[in-house]
Amino acid sequence: MIRPLLLEAGLQPQVGLSEFIMISMAYMLVAAAGYVINDYFDLNIDTVNKPDKVFITRGISRGGALGAYGAMNIAAMVLAAFVSRSLQSWAPLYCILGCVVLLFGYSAFFKKRFLIGNILVAGISASAMPVLSLSEAGANGLFPETLRYITLYTFIYTGFAFIISFARELVKDLEDVEGDRQYGGRTMPIVLGARTAHWIVAGSLSCVIGVIAALQPFLWAREGATPMLSLYSICLVMLPLAWILRKVFGARGGKDYHQLSTYIKLVMLTGILSMLFIQFMIL
Repeated sequence: MIRPLLLEAGLQPQVGLSEFIMISMAYMLVAAAGYVINDYFDLNIDTVNKPDKVFITRGISRGGALGAYGAMNIAAMVLAAFVSRSLQSWAPLYCILGCVVLLFGYSAFFKKRFLIGNILVAGISASAMPVLSLSEAGANGLFPETLRYITLYTFIYTGFAFIISFARELVKDLEDVEGDRQYGGRTMPIVLGARTAHWIVAGSLSCVIGVIAALQPFLWAREGATPMLSLYSICLVMLPLAWILRKVFGARGGKDYHQLSTYIKLVMLTGILSMLFIQFMIL
């Protein structure tokens, strides 16, 4: 996303393809480790909510799961440290280390608590966006105009990732409400009720739709590939979110919520992939 902005300013990007791949791999390893430790702590709850998807103690021992968790986190931090040294910026390592700590805290302490678990996961999901910008800014000493554009795009995509991740986490809480309630969970659907949780999900998705709609005049007013980005965002982000929004209030059981979670995940993917258009934009 930020590469064309740097080239426009006559700067050579510091985050090359190899650094980008290593940062991406580090985040994927941390995410995979997060799933493992989450399943480790949620073994009893998962036995109630999704008994056919419990792998710890069936496909892998608890000790083996902890070993895999530790190995993936160590590999992620080694990659992040290598990139940080290469870029002479500690942002990748600090972000990866922060994600490791926060994901453990989420799984061990905060997942079943009101609101805080949702915010933590949403923040961790969104943190992958600013880390590249922080690395470039630290390495290049950017011009104010270039920094303004980078900050704007980073803010937009980070906000998108945060809000839509928050909505998806709340849908997952709705899916897991029975097991969470049985084991003392205080998630938002349990505390506020399913109907209120539906409205919060709807409000979050509506916020994303509203922001994208507000950006349309800006996209059409500029040259380059912005009209293409506009059509992409309408067809593959706004309309799917509007369809999901309509499905939210009709969801009742775990199967419905699981489908909604999958749909939101797909829109997260299409939204992030829209960054590919920015390299063709004339700023």
